[in-house]
Amino acid sequence: MGHSPPALRTAAGIEAAESAVVLGAAVLAGVATAAGRSYQLSSGIAITVIGVAAAGALAFVAAGLARARRWSRTPALLTQLFVGIVGIYLLQGQRFDWGVPSVVLAVAGFIALLTPASLRALMADQQPEPGPKPPGG
Repeated sequence: MGHSPPALRTAAGIEAAESAVVLGAAVLAGVATAAGRSYQLSSGIAITVIGVAAAGALAFVAAGLARARRWSRTPALLTQLFVGIVGIYLLQGQRFDWGVPSVVLAVAGFIALLTPASLRALMADQQPEPGPKPPGG
C-alpha cells in the first residue's frame, strides 16, 4: 500500500466508508426486522443479508484499491455511480441527512479514482504477458 498514490488511498478510504454505511444500514434493517417493524419477516431478513453481503463486497473492493489492483477500478467506479444516484434520490425525498453525505462521498470517490496518479497506479498492475518468440529471435 505504500507505493499507491494518496488519491488512490483516499479512494480506498471512501470505498471503505461506503462499506461501513451499507453495513450500518443493514444492521438497522436487521434490528427493525427483529423488532417486528418489517413489512414481512422474510423480506426484512433478505434485505439484511443482502446488505451485509454488499458491505463485504465493498470492503473487498476497498482492499483492492488500497493494493492498487487493476480489477478494483471498475467496481469502485460503479459504486460511486450507484451511491451518487441513491444520494440524489435521497435528496429528492428530503432525506438530507443521508443524501448530502452520499453525494459528497460519490463525487469525492470519482475525483480520487480519476486522477492521473490513480489511473497510472491502477494500470501499472497489468504486466504484459510474454508472447511467443519470433522465429530466429
